[in-house]
Amino acid sequence: MSDRDDATGPDPASDPESRGVETVIVPRAHDIGGMEVRRALPSARRQMVGPFIFWDQMGPARFPFGEGMDVRPHPHIGLSTLTYLFEGEIMHRDSLGTAQPIRPGEVNWMTAGRGIVHSERTATELRANGAALYGIQAWIALPKGDEDTTPGFTHLGSEALPTIEAEGKRVRVVAGTLWGETSPVPSFSEMIYADAILETGSKLPIPAEHDERAVYVVEGTVSIAGDRFECGRLLILHPGDAVTVEAVSNARVLVLGGEPMDGPRFIWWNFVASSKERIEAAKADWKAGRFDVVPDDSEEFIPLPER
Repeated sequence: MSDRDDATGPDPASDPESRGVETVIVPRAHDIGGMEVRRALPSARRQMVGPFIFWDQMGPARFPFGEGMDVRPHPHIGLSTLTYLFEGEIMHRDSLGTAQPIRPGEVNWMTAGRGIVHSERTATELRANGAALYGIQAWIALPKGDEDTTPGFTHLGSEALPTIEAEGKRVRVVAGTLWGETSPVPSFSEMIYADAILETGSKLPIPAEHDERAVYVVEGTVSIAGDRFECGRLLILHPGDAVTVEAVSNARVLVLGGEPMDGPRFIWWNFVASSKERIEAAKADWKAGRFDVVPDDSEEFIPLPER
């Protein structure tokens, strides 16, 4: 996914801080590809949580008949994208020749490495019936040694992701290892990502084994250390603290994080890198047409922002 205006991070509002919670980020809403997106990372208060450097909530949106999401072909370097939906469908195409729809509970993991181009659209047949879309797209920064790796793409169906059901909760491990279960998503660094659906009163313990962790409240209201948090909040947890999330009402939360990155990252438009020189090279390559094109979606593209 691409967006120019907030590529260096929004300046979100924040809620009062809480015990167990270090920082609360309220995402800023903006428009991408014809729908509302709420971006929590990067922010003025926090650039990354573990390797997670972008965190976008797409929708919930319901398009008028005949319309849909249209993110034209655009480039990436130095990151992997992880797209995970709650509702609707996106057709992903990339310069590797991939053409893969993603549906709720599935994972599209695209590694840009030294450079990839992709588009994200609503399929024609879905537009005819009034399409819906709701989900999360995360960008995961690559370690320095993997920034120029060969681009790749992996799609995993929902049945491939480990699922834990107990005591009023259903938890899917999307990436990394949590609660003794390991996802097959081929990540490049230590990271965690889980989708938890909680019944009222149920509790979700968040282990403290990773230095950087956060909880994103997708739906409902939750409590941490006696303080309540509404949906649409990214809760950055205190390092080293074992935290329990309790559902005040039926809720859905995403747990994310991992080990700190091996140094700072520069972000410009859709490019992430450990050096400004690498970003400048990518800008020149896109402007000069040196990136590969997307088969079956090469008639238009997003131009390099002039700024």
